Amino acid sequence: MNLLDANDRFGHYPPSVYADVTPELPPFAPLDGDIRADVCVIGGGYTGLHTALRLREAGLDVVLIEAQRVGFGASGRNGGQVGSGQRQNQLWLEARFGKDAAGRFWDLGEAAKALVRTSIATHGIDCDLAPGVAQAATGAGSFRELAEYARHLAETHDYTQIDILDPAAFSEVVKSPGYAGGIIDRGAGHLNPLAYALGLARAAALAGARIFERTRATELGPGPSVLTVKGTVTADHVVLSCNGYLGNLAPEPARHVMPINNFVAATEPLGDRLNEVLADPIAVADDRFVVNYYRPSKDGRLVFGGGESYGYKFPADIAATVRKPLERTFPQLAGVRLTHAWGGTLAITLSRMPFLARLSPGVWSASGYSGHGVAMAGQAGRTVAEAILGDAERFDLFSSAAPPAFPGGRALRAPLLVLAMTWYSLRDRLGF
Repeated sequence: MNLLDANDRFGHYPPSVYADVTPELPPFAPLDGDIRADVCVIGGGYTGLHTALRLREAGLDVVLIEAQRVGFGASGRNGGQVGSGQRQNQLWLEARFGKDAAGRFWDLGEAAKALVRTSIATHGIDCDLAPGVAQAATGAGSFRELAEYARHLAETHDYTQIDILDPAAFSEVVKSPGYAGGIIDRGAGHLNPLAYALGLARAAALAGARIFERTRATELGPGPSVLTVKGTVTADHVVLSCNGYLGNLAPEPARHVMPINNFVAATEPLGDRLNEVLADPIAVADDRFVVNYYRPSKDGRLVFGGGESYGYKFPADIAATVRKPLERTFPQLAGVRLTHAWGGTLAITLSRMPFLARLSPGVWSASGYSGHGVAMAGQAGRTVAEAILGDAERFDLFSSAAPPAFPGGRALRAPLLVLAMTWYSLRDRLGF
């Protein structure tokens, strides 16, 4: 199954609240004919757009091809949370790679957030960036771990932008009965992800990148080159930034990066009722294996992500899938009208660390952000661009932490994922 076609209309953004409130860019024409460039980027999400933008700033001739529309994939339909650090926390990184390498990974995470802020400011991107992301604990033990981790960041990295809230204080901010306290990272933030992606695409085009939409890469050829349905791009470098939509384009990243689906819904504008849910306009994610995550929109909706579905087809009723965890989290919103509901395909790795690799001379790949991609996917794209330009220090750091391959090859990895997700979602329900 090709996930580019499995759940979405060709050439159309999904029916998200973001697509409703974000003006589309005029379509870029499909590729028709054979062309040459210094670099061909495959994929018009955060990774590909930041790669193209950085390389154009350095004066290289860049072609970017996108099978659907720029920002079509996870970059344009995610939960919009701009988190700190890596997907794995610093204690995990320290235990596996040592304190020096873990410190460099922390610095990369800070650079990723800074890249989001500076890109928005430099290119005038109107995407409703707002501060604050909370991590909600579902048990006393996990609250203690969050509090200890916040203190560790302050002591080890001088990161003092996290507030620790005991159960009573946290319930005053996030008004759900299911939490046992939490932390609020004031140095993190949230935004309209599609508006951010389209702003990057506009900036890349203005910088001179040649962007072709509705242009699917069908094969990597020698040279290197990229074959599409109606033309070929020959380049000195090819960058695969396809994330969950890689398909069969390259076998090596497909061994390490697995696509999964997630689902999001938006309520009607809640007006004063929003204060019954969030007393502070922050984003929130809980500590369940099947994570619930949510944020207020600029027009007063609650944009809520959650629910699981095994297999690559979206459920027939996405709103019903999301409503269950939404109403479990906020019983006071029982029966609330959901005006939008949509699914998306992201990509995970076994270690939850991104997979950045040089697959062959001139062929690069970056993907697998495991739900932490709003900031990190852009940083990964910039990191690949730096490596192409001759500075591979950050690229080598990511490569040193490359996630292992999924067991069983392509034939078994999806069934194994279903078994694992079923087990862990059962643990969530039973309260383990």
